[in-house]
Amino acid sequence: MSEIFTGSFTQQEPIPEEGIAAALAVLRHGRLHRYNVAEGEVGETALLEQAFAALTGARYALAVASGGSAMTIALRAIGVQPGDPVLSNAFTLAPVPGAIAAVGARPVFVGVTEDLTIDLDDLETKLDQSRVLLLSHMRGHICDMDRLMALCDTAGVAVIEDCAHTMGAAWNDIPSGRHGLVGCYSCQTYKHANSGEGGFVVTDDAEIAARAIILSGSYMLYERHLAGPPADVFERVKYDTPNTSSRMDNLRAAILRPQLRDLEDRVARWNARYRTLEQGLRDTPGLTLIERPETEKFVGSSIQVLLLDWAAEGVADVVRRCALRGVELKWFGEAEPKGFTSRYDSWRYARSEQMPRSDRILAGILDMRVPLTFSLEDCELIARIIRAEVSAVYQSAA
Repeated sequence: MSEIFTGSFTQQEPIPEEGIAAALAVLRHGRLHRYNVAEGEVGETALLEQAFAALTGARYALAVASGGSAMTIALRAIGVQPGDPVLSNAFTLAPVPGAIAAVGARPVFVGVTEDLTIDLDDLETKLDQSRVLLLSHMRGHICDMDRLMALCDTAGVAVIEDCAHTMGAAWNDIPSGRHGLVGCYSCQTYKHANSGEGGFVVTDDAEIAARAIILSGSYMLYERHLAGPPADVFERVKYDTPNTSSRMDNLRAAILRPQLRDLEDRVARWNARYRTLEQGLRDTPGLTLIERPETEKFVGSSIQVLLLDWAAEGVADVVRRCALRGVELKWFGEAEPKGFTSRYDSWRYARSEQMPRSDRILAGILDMRVPLTFSLEDCELIARIIRAEVSAVYQSAA
């Protein structure tokens, strides 16, 4: 009888007891708004920003309502204007081009490699088209950041890093989000710290930090930010920076603070699950694993494989057969967006030129979440199921 997986791909671990206790304290005093604090009190959100700045090594940190709002604020804070072109990955999720569109700018898509990172050769040919790159570390895959930064610095292109899938990751021991001018992170439920929704902006640039804080909706209460720049920096920008009301609240901040302290342990546990899946899938006929470079410290909260040059019907059959056995795979090659997956040519608000080399790779990407609620034994079972179904379809097509 075929093995069946009965676990949930969307069930997260519970919030730590310390976070629950802190959230209850906020609920009991009722001061949920980040600037609503008692005399002498430091709010949970301000403390969270201080902790996140320390975690990433950033001079300034800002907690906001979502990862998408973090990117939108970052783009505005560095001066992107309506109509401006902004370089970004062809392989990403909708909030990334969505953030570009939200400020009235237009995405210029850059290709993807078989390592599922931005195509640096394609980027090099397009650097003269924009002064900004919104770089998505899509599904936790980090490109050669040394080469990328050298290319962008030479061309005068500012880099904003989308680290929604790389909180806790690093390249050459530099934390993800700290190579570029600004780093943006997400705390949405399926990310590495869970507050339902939420995000962070980090930077070492005082004026960008001040603009970001005002953009988030600080009114003139910016002195309550423990991880913000000095007051004189705000004086230079406060009258020409709009308030977009994208604040994080004290309730979500209370939930997040203990999760930041546990991040390294969570990274180790994710990676143990990732390596178990990787080992179980290695050498499956027709399936290509993404080899992780030694310079990349990654977080294996999801896993991707490639069915390169398969007919669409074959990939769809693998997805269908795995689903019948309880394993949820997402396919980025489908013509129509489904759930979280979409392609660069799905976003009709963002005009694009066809990219045949990237289309070939996108057509073969299968993606799977790896919740920490999975045991290592669960991961062994899932790998056996995927291996069996890929092998069966591959052999039938041979």
